Amino acid sequence: MVRFSRKSAVDPRNCRLVCPHLYSCGSVTLDGTRFFLTDHGLGRTARILLVILALAWVGASSAHASDGKPSLPRGTITDTSFTWPSWADVMRVLTLRDYNTRVVIAGAALLGLCSGVIGTFMLLRKRALLGDALSHATLPGIGSAFVVMTALGATTKSLLPLLVGATITGGLGVVAVLFIRRFSRIKEDAALGIVLSVWFGLGVAILGGIQKLSTGHAAGLESFIYGKTASMLERDALMIAVAAALVSAACLLLFKELSLLCFDADYAKTQGFTTVWLDLALMTLVVLVTVIGLQAVGLILMIALLVIPTAAARFWTEHLPTMTVTSAGIGMASGFVGACLSALVPRLPAGAIIVIVSSCFFSLSLLLGRRRGVWVRWMDHHRLRRSIARQHLLRALFERQELFGVAVLVPHTLDAASGGVSIVDLQKARSWSPQQLRRELVRAERDGLVYSVHEGQFGLTPRGWDEARRFVRRHRLWELYLITHADVAPSHVDRDADQIEHVLPPSVIAELESLLASEQAGQSVPPSPHVITT
Repeated sequence: MVRFSRKSAVDPRNCRLVCPHLYSCGSVTLDGTRFFLTDHGLGRTARILLVILALAWVGASSAHASDGKPSLPRGTITDTSFTWPSWADVMRVLTLRDYNTRVVIAGAALLGLCSGVIGTFMLLRKRALLGDALSHATLPGIGSAFVVMTALGATTKSLLPLLVGATITGGLGVVAVLFIRRFSRIKEDAALGIVLSVWFGLGVAILGGIQKLSTGHAAGLESFIYGKTASMLERDALMIAVAAALVSAACLLLFKELSLLCFDADYAKTQGFTTVWLDLALMTLVVLVTVIGLQAVGLILMIALLVIPTAAARFWTEHLPTMTVTSAGIGMASGFVGACLSALVPRLPAGAIIVIVSSCFFSLSLLLGRRRGVWVRWMDHHRLRRSIARQHLLRALFERQELFGVAVLVPHTLDAASGGVSIVDLQKARSWSPQQLRRELVRAERDGLVYSVHEGQFGLTPRGWDEARRFVRRHRLWELYLITHADVAPSHVDRDADQIEHVLPPSVIAELESLLASEQAGQSVPPSPHVITT
């Protein structure tokens, strides 16, 4: 029932207009001054309520789809959904079917190549942080060049003037670092920190001032800070290719001079080379690569391409030409793989992905590098420890049997009564734990160097005796040298000899034999210099 009164929430005037229409449709019935809903009206009202509820449920589900995030059509700017690329997408990127993909991947790969080449000499010259200061020093030049272009009436942000401005201020930043280091007592790291922070702060201030200009704004200039690899144009890739060719050719022509500068600058001076000009040429190439790389990875991440490939290459080789080629290959692979990943997942920033990929190459080199990798060094250390333990065991067996007067020429005649050395005696000879001693005995017995004479007693096999005699001879030669030529007391010489004897090369052994020929008097195994008590 609907009663028309002034207390009703519905305006009575509207009701007087609507109710006659509802009465004529059979939805309400009239009883004096009161209207009542008929069965037809109730059914119609229920249908309207169901439609309203359905619309409300659809709106709520669409507004809270994907865990509370709005579900928007794919491809829109605010689309945050993620799908793994299909195999067709992967093959499309790897085969370089799209024009933009070819341009970006080629530019990123060439930038990584030239960064790896020049980064080798920069890192060996200990100028890695100088490249960081240089990249930050380019920002004021970019802002100043834009201001000059705006004052001259330019309406677009032409790339060439911006790069020229970046080159000028980058060069001034390098000169400032060299000037502070040479004409003051400030160390190089402090000079780098001063120039890096001051130049970068000046650049940020200039960009802030550009925002207030009525003739132009700084939109797009921030891309030089973080890079914009994905929007690289063909002219940008060609510029990187030209820079890569120039840097590679210059490094090839000056390879000998730059190598001499990196490893021994003083010797380079004695050979007539002007190290100042060589340093200037090196830093000019670094400036060129840094300025060109601003378009790809930005001034903040550019230092990573200059340092990480070379640092990774050093784990694989110590030969400079091989290191240069390896560094160039790692830099090129980082640019290629990073650009491919960015193409497969559009919202991934290409510059940051390139640096992350290069860091993955560095981590792999750190762990598995053939020359300086963690795994190789651990294995070398493990083999050295086992070799030292083996030498100590054989020496202890030899010396204990020598102490008891066992004939060294007939080790196969040893028995439990004459030559067996007990585990207790071996533990007294060396500070072994029982577990370590038994483990070494098992290994030596497995290799045919010792055999069990009796329960808990061991002796040397003929092959083990020869090995033990060689180790004892080398140890005593070193002891005699320290006593005779280094004035080391015989009571302390054993400890000093133990620290060095295991790494003596054959050439040093031969030299010791020649120096101590008179002391040995032709003996195959010199006598022990220690006082032996029984």
